[in-house]
Amino acid sequence: MTEYVTVTSDAPLGRNGAIKLHGREAFAGMHKAGRLAAETLDMLVPHMVPGVTTAEIDRLIYDFVLAGGGVPATLGYRGYTHSSCISINHVVCHGIPADKPLKSGDIVNVDVTPIVDGWHGDTSRMYLIGDVPLKARRLVDVTYECLMIGIEQAKPGNHMGDVAHAIQRHAEAHRYGVVRDFCGHGVGRLFHDAPEVVHVGRPGTGPELRPGMIFTIEPMINIGRPDVKLLDDGWTAVTRDRSLSAQFEHSIGITEDGCEIFTASPAGLHQPPY
Repeated sequence: MTEYVTVTSDAPLGRNGAIKLHGREAFAGMHKAGRLAAETLDMLVPHMVPGVTTAEIDRLIYDFVLAGGGVPATLGYRGYTHSSCISINHVVCHGIPADKPLKSGDIVNVDVTPIVDGWHGDTSRMYLIGDVPLKARRLVDVTYECLMIGIEQAKPGNHMGDVAHAIQRHAEAHRYGVVRDFCGHGVGRLFHDAPEVVHVGRPGTGPELRPGMIFTIEPMINIGRPDVKLLDDGWTAVTRDRSLSAQFEHSIGITEDGCEIFTASPAGLHQPPY
């Protein structure tokens, strides 16, 4: 049975499996953190070109987040030593920044989570590097559509299964695979919290969506099969069949009549080409 708890300002910070219901103060905090996250991804647009290394991109992110009054949540998280995750081509998620340069034709996901005044703004976006093949561009387009179709189902009275089913149906209509091994999550003052937000499911199942819930939706869509494997570094997840993968992510909050997106691009740079 799903447990819900209303969060108060003096409530202890911790994970207990219950879904937290937040007030307007929390939504204001998430809007501030989400805006910095989105501005960070906006800032990267002119830098995402052939020849740049993901380590250079990560340094730009670190400097921008600190200048904006935030701290990268990933830096030091469970031993992780970078300010972002950068996933290229067949990397599904949690790609580690390195000195390898990007090349024309790459598709790249950049995932950032600045902490601002204790709130986590978690978002990711795809970038097209140089001349990208049509099949890769189509995957990126459909993945963005999956995210937004899922968000359309994020409203009071619906269930997590409604969000998941909408994403799965759209992706599989294009004969793409929806990753099962990773999912969205509750977010707020904690980086990862209840509920789990899966991207495959049946309508009417899973936790009911109630006003005050804050969580991410972040579908990972593969051109091939949905299966993934974890590399020896303990972080990088890749498609098992080496097919291309794409992902978009927003942090959202459920309102009385729908939802608010905390991490929308202030510059309108929602999906490539930017």
